[in-house]
Amino acid sequence: MDHLDQLENRSVHILREAYSNFRQLAMLWSIGKDSTVMLWLARKAFFGHVPFPLVHIDTSFKIPEMIAYRDRLAAEWNLNLIYGQNEAALAEKRTFPDGAVDRITCCRLLKTEALARTLSGEGPRYRFNHATRSYELDKNTEPFTGVIVGARADEEGSRSKERYFSPRTNENQWEVEDQPPEFWNQYKTEFAPGTHVRIHPLLDWTELNIWEYIGREQIPTVSLYYDHGDGMRYRSLGCGPCTRRVESNARDVSEIIVELRTGKFSHIAERSGRAQDKEDGGGLETLRRDGYM
Repeated sequence: MDHLDQLENRSVHILREAYSNFRQLAMLWSIGKDSTVMLWLARKAFFGHVPFPLVHIDTSFKIPEMIAYRDRLAAEWNLNLIYGQNEAALAEKRTFPDGAVDRITCCRLLKTEALARTLSGEGPRYRFNHATRSYELDKNTEPFTGVIVGARADEEGSRSKERYFSPRTNENQWEVEDQPPEFWNQYKTEFAPGTHVRIHPLLDWTELNIWEYIGREQIPTVSLYYDHGDGMRYRSLGCGPCTRRVESNARDVSEIIVELRTGKFSHIAERSGRAQDKEDGGGLETLRRDGYM
């Protein structure tokens, strides 16, 4: 059994544990490479079917190709897809692209608050209708108590403090100092009523592992990750106004793997193109304590 098989087996085990222990379970899908690998693993874990809804937080500033990719896969893979938005902030133009707030406040409004209200059912949810290929207001407002997230420990400093099963408070806040121990592949899955739990099947995966697995499994990804002739590509995907490309000639998965193996990016953080990380002191802990992904 090679290293990718070992990672796959652990992730599949965690996904099945989550499904057996949380009645109201959902998976966050950002449309990026990590959460798409997680989606692929879920399809493997449940024999081609994903038995829980996918939740996407649509800031309305995602790169258009990302949204087109989302809707195409939702249709092709018959996914139960929901998206949520902070409609009030968007209507009032309280965003960074509108010049009203800084990047961190914009993330808090369009991602953290939108996520909290979507998960709790207090905010509107829009579900993909496979018959019409459009979104309709979802009548189900029951809160999700377990949420599967594609965070990796090596991606960013605050994520290295996570657990596979990580409880949040009733207000969706992350108390870093009060996380349960996880020894010898034993995970705490029983929590007090009302506890919101984040589940992290990819915690031990690295950026290289993700791309190796994408290559091995032939997982479809957004073409923004690849150089199309100008020597630039996206290494991490987010909102268009706050995400920058990196210098790279990698045109496909195999060439990205070579870059990562040879150390081209060994001293450059994966999220170095995310402007909001710099405004938060180089990390995301401030946002993540308040419920950010």
